[in-house]
Amino acid sequence: MTLTASIPLQADLAYETPPHKNVLVIKLGALGDFIQALGPMAAIRRHHPDADITLLTTQPYVSFGLACGYVNRVWTDSKPGWTDVKGWLSFRKKLTSAGFDRVYDLQNNDRTALYLRLFPSARRPEWVGAASGASHRNNSPERTAGHAIEGHIQTLALAGIHDVVIDDLRWVEGNLQRFMQENGLRKPYVLLVPGASPERPEKRWPAQNYAQIARLIDGWGFQPVIIGTRHETFLAETICRTHPATIDLTGKTALFDIAVLARHAAGAIGNDTGPMHMIAPTGCPSLVLFSKHSNPVRHAPCGPIVKTHQVEDLSTLSVDDVTGFLSARWFRQ
Repeated sequence: MTLTASIPLQADLAYETPPHKNVLVIKLGALGDFIQALGPMAAIRRHHPDADITLLTTQPYVSFGLACGYVNRVWTDSKPGWTDVKGWLSFRKKLTSAGFDRVYDLQNNDRTALYLRLFPSARRPEWVGAASGASHRNNSPERTAGHAIEGHIQTLALAGIHDVVIDDLRWVEGNLQRFMQENGLRKPYVLLVPGASPERPEKRWPAQNYAQIARLIDGWGFQPVIIGTRHETFLAETICRTHPATIDLTGKTALFDIAVLARHAAGAIGNDTGPMHMIAPTGCPSLVLFSKHSNPVRHAPCGPIVKTHQVEDLSTLSVDDVTGFLSARWFRQ
């Protein structure tokens, strides 16, 4: 499955946009969803070049909002619990006193629909999203039938925004030389992403299989490089025991480092996990493995060179099956 900047517009309606001065964009998470919302955020900025734009997000994504250049400031949503009356009153006061004249809801869940209700009806800003009561409401079943970015394209078209493309993360900065000097990284290299959320072990292809892939790509002349969190070090240890020439960067990369490593990588192979969503947009050829527990039609990473393969149970996926999707020529030299 390949998603590129040529994704067609799917909405028929468009509204002339008045000169909004104070805009709120809401995107709370998770990592893959947030990365896929960066293209829509960039389009919103192009549509409102002179507006003051605030991003409402959660703590893990504040750094993205501050670095991307698409917003003027970032608010952290403390997400008060449903019984936290004081927290809700404080949040409502902050939200309603800011004077927003348009809100783009890129989260579109029950919580953000409630945020719309926090505004008095007489002073409610224009709201672009799926919530009942939105001035530019996308209640089409097609919004959630395809990929998440296609839903954003449909919704933003209702507000006159027609130039949504995948963000290639070119604004992300980092120090590739550090990994070369401290960890022995050398080009050309291929990234391996054997982890997934600790709560979702069923989304992991066995580490021993990744070890065999590491041996294969090393034979083709590419250095295998493992990335992941420090909680996935045990996976890297399994791979490195089988193929010691593999470089282990688990626990050594910040989120921005992943995009920088991907920008210079020959390719990447990984599970359906957040880092693959940062790798694919950079143009790095990416093969993503899916189990039955997630849907690539809805959740595949976005990028110009993305292959996905889905099986019911990843433990039954053979190395031969995966190598059938690969060749030395598919990777960048």
